Amino acid sequence: MNRRSLLVVAAAALAGTLIFRSSLAAEDFPAGSPAFETDYKTALAAAAKSGKPLIVVFSATWCAPCKVNKKKVYPSAKVKPYHDKFIWAYLDMDAEANVKPAQQFGVSIIPHVQFLTKGGKAFDKLVEATTPEAFVKKMDAVLAAAK
Repeated sequence: MNRRSLLVVAAAALAGTLIFRSSLAAEDFPAGSPAFETDYKTALAAAAKSGKPLIVVFSATWCAPCKVNKKKVYPSAKVKPYHDKFIWAYLDMDAEANVKPAQQFGVSIIPHVQFLTKGGKAFDKLVEATTPEAFVKKMDAVLAAAK
């Protein structure tokens, strides 16, 4: 096998690994988590159809504060009553498909939770790790503003 063939095979293997890694991370939610969409366009369409505001979580598998939010905040008993009041999206920053939405909202630190109207307009955000109590307070403010 020549050098070019080896590079093509290596690139294909890397791409497959990244896609596999990204899809595993997207589906690795603790029990009791909201029903996360993992595709931004699908989440936008669901918000428009349902009339609910959208929560977009920008995260990564290697991000320690993201893991804390994922395990202790989103599935918490305090946050559960809000699961049906929003459309939820969880976007892995290591996935190429999520670069454009991250740029659109100026994501430079993760976790970055972007709150959008049902029409997809940004109107609030929460950056870095949080607690269930602080997250509930933010969601209450978002719901009040969305009316």
